[in-house]
Amino acid sequence: MNTVRQATVRLVDEQGAGGKVREIFDDIKRTKNIDFVPNFWRALATHPDQLELVWRQLKALMHPEAAGRQSKLDAKTRETIALAVSATNGCAYCVNSHTAALKKLGVDGETLGEILAIAGLFNQTNALADGYQIEPDVLPPLE
Repeated sequence: MNTVRQATVRLVDEQGAGGKVREIFDDIKRTKNIDFVPNFWRALATHPDQLELVWRQLKALMHPEAAGRQSKLDAKTRETIALAVSATNGCAYCVNSHTAALKKLGVDGETLGEILAIAGLFNQTNALADGYQIEPDVLPPLE
């Protein structure tokens, strides 16, 4: 049985938003090159300061060029990390959002499957290493 997930807050209407929320909504659409404000941002807009803080951080890390900085990670790598973490955390909203972003960047279904397989594998091996309380013996060099 499919149940429709209901938000716990009334989403801010994109058309009726004003002030700081309107500015951030416009920046989201411009930065992400989309023609609507996704529900995640409309929910956060019920608390404009939270919307501003989360958008500023996400923009800086996921869209660094739009925030005036250069990243050592390309867009596909950033979105791949976001997808793997979202799948691990069980966030259906974010899995769909980052899968859509990866597809927009040209990633095919087979590659998505590989990303999720690696995420799943390391969820398993991390749990095993932690469960066995294995002492780390392969250490990165100190800089």
